[in-house]
Amino acid sequence: MSTREPEPNKAFHHRDLRHALIEATTELIERDGPASVSLREAARIAGVSHNAPYRHFPTREALMAAVAAHGFRQLRTTFEKASAATPENRMLALGQEYLSFASAHPGLFRLMFGSGLDRQSHPELEQAAQEAFGVLQRATLDRGSPSPRDAALGAWALVHGLSHLIVDNQLAQDLQGDAASGRLLERIADVYGLSTPREDGLVP
Repeated sequence: MSTREPEPNKAFHHRDLRHALIEATTELIERDGPASVSLREAARIAGVSHNAPYRHFPTREALMAAVAAHGFRQLRTTFEKASAATPENRMLALGQEYLSFASAHPGLFRLMFGSGLDRQSHPELEQAAQEAFGVLQRATLDRGSPSPRDAALGAWALVHGLSHLIVDNQLAQDLQGDAASGRLLERIADVYGLSTPREDGLVP
């Protein structure tokens, strides 16, 4: 349970309350995992009454879906920054950012991809997820892939699996440093012929 004390007199605008609850829930998830979340505890951390969350979230699942959507929007923003890399290096840059996101936000990552939330029942979540994937798909277009969607799925599957190994602490000790630095992803990309020569003529 959280040791953070609520602030009963904190005033929220209607929109601020929603954001505060999402932030509080994210804090809970990162500290104790998705199973720890309740509307009451999110309200306590946000410093509002235990009934306040119901103004925005009728159920716990609705709150969790909103947090997951927030996570996908963060991931999309991260992807968009990585897209500033040259077309030849863009896929690798996106993959490295994906690994960094998973490592930095393991609880949120698990919620986004392993919570069993029905995206069709939560349009905000479905849209946020598709927009994040869309950045990856556009990067495959830059590489001239004849099937951008399939190429994006393949790249996603590779980096997503590696991300789970990192988040679940399943990598051997000697690989963990390379995983954190992005070097491991570079080596895997090289094995599968996905890397490209750098301007100095060397393979990353």
